[in-house]
Amino acid sequence: MKKSYLILFFFIIVKFILQYSLISSEYELHRDEYLHLDQGNHLAWGYLSVPPVNSWLAWLVKTLGGSIFWVKFFPAFFGAMTIVVVWKIIDELQGSLYAKILASTGILLSVLLRINLLFQPTSLEVLLWTLIYYVLILYFNSEKVKWLYLAAVIFGIGFLNKYNIVFSVLGIIPAVLLTRQRKIFAQPHLYGAAFVAVLIMLPNLIWQYKFDFPVVSHMKELSERQLVHVDRFGFFKSQILFFIGSLLVIIAGFYALLFYKPFEKFRSFFWAYVITIALFLFFKAKDYYAVGIYPVFIAFGAVFLAHIFDKSWKKFLKPVFILVPVLLFLPLYNLAFPNKSPEYIVNHPEKYKKMGLLRWEDGKDHPLPQDFADMQGWKELAQKVDKEYSQLSESGRTLVLCDNYGQAGAVNYYSKKGVQAVSFNADYINWFDLSKKYDNLIRVKEFSKEEDELKETGPYFENSKAADSIVNKFAREKGTTIFSFKGAKIDIRTNIREEINEVKHRY
Repeated sequence: MKKSYLILFFFIIVKFILQYSLISSEYELHRDEYLHLDQGNHLAWGYLSVPPVNSWLAWLVKTLGGSIFWVKFFPAFFGAMTIVVVWKIIDELQGSLYAKILASTGILLSVLLRINLLFQPTSLEVLLWTLIYYVLILYFNSEKVKWLYLAAVIFGIGFLNKYNIVFSVLGIIPAVLLTRQRKIFAQPHLYGAAFVAVLIMLPNLIWQYKFDFPVVSHMKELSERQLVHVDRFGFFKSQILFFIGSLLVIIAGFYALLFYKPFEKFRSFFWAYVITIALFLFFKAKDYYAVGIYPVFIAFGAVFLAHIFDKSWKKFLKPVFILVPVLLFLPLYNLAFPNKSPEYIVNHPEKYKKMGLLRWEDGKDHPLPQDFADMQGWKELAQKVDKEYSQLSESGRTLVLCDNYGQAGAVNYYSKKGVQAVSFNADYINWFDLSKKYDNLIRVKEFSKEEDELKETGPYFENSKAADSIVNKFAREKGTTIFSFKGAKIDIRTNIREEINEVKHRY
């Protein structure tokens, strides 16, 4: 036991080392992280695009000092805990130490390294999906009702973290009905557990009702702008690539669930996978929505293969199957992560271009991968906004209004002047403070023609100018301009309220 847990501890340490070493110091936070961190300053039971759990983590990050270390700690921690849960699943399946090492290696060197880089709900979601399957295994093995209630608590927390977890249950319920485990539906405690889950979810459901279910509008907008472009073939391709080093292990897990006698009671898991993936395909979901379903199948496959490899010449396959994810990871290490400086990527574009990593959502090739460019220029923006804010605030209150949530969140995160920027984009629409009159305005506009903004907004102020812009050549926001408007001739809150009402009407 001591040896086993020492090896598990080794995997956890390696996981943290990798997560902190995969981002070069030249990169800042990603635009999405700034929004999630700012939600910690506006705690509520819901937001326009996500439920509240990640905002609680953001508040905790802020309480701990708000440094990059803590921002990156929680996704890395959830990734490490996913390895721990898979380790415990193999324990419950009576798997060997080899099975644990095989599964842990495959999960460590997978798409989770990318997911666990960013402060967003997905890292916790993958952990919670894995926990739900683990608790179901515990219940099927023991039929103790406490596991049903624990599964309900996990699902409730998962719902408060990301609504996507609903698909796990939508896959599990019909899958269980297809197998002998359907007897669970005659268990009264199942419905007591469901009631517990509803109680946990209730505060967010009330919040959704109070604000006219903005999640529906968000999903409609997501479907119209992004999901409509989802390629189902591309979805399947991504499923293979996510855990490419463990692909044979996953396939072995599917086979074992269908034909390996000791796994007969868990056969519903195979059908849960089929149904869940079918649902994702039907709704044209983003490929990474399904990531959380795979760790449990890596566990099943690892246990089965460890059993197979214990016989005769097949023992020689043990090191081979552990080396596969390592060897497949090595070429990706220098390409798939922001661990090379922007200058290096620009000077060595061949491999990045060959892998299609320089292709942005506009269909064109750019100097950096889009995600990497989304991690540039934010400090520069905040510093330049701070400079203008200091000068304007000498003559009265100043409102900082940005075009998008990335700009507003970055300004608020890096500002040394206590700036509280807002936007008509995302959750910032609810965070305007219109209790006081503003004398000045800083307008952050992306790729704007100076004369257009000055002509449109300038007449409402005594003085107006284009004060500065982002000049970082690697930033996706390069060219974003900071406009300065001093001495309001009107109460600009009237115009702002009209714009807010118009945006909320669309929601």
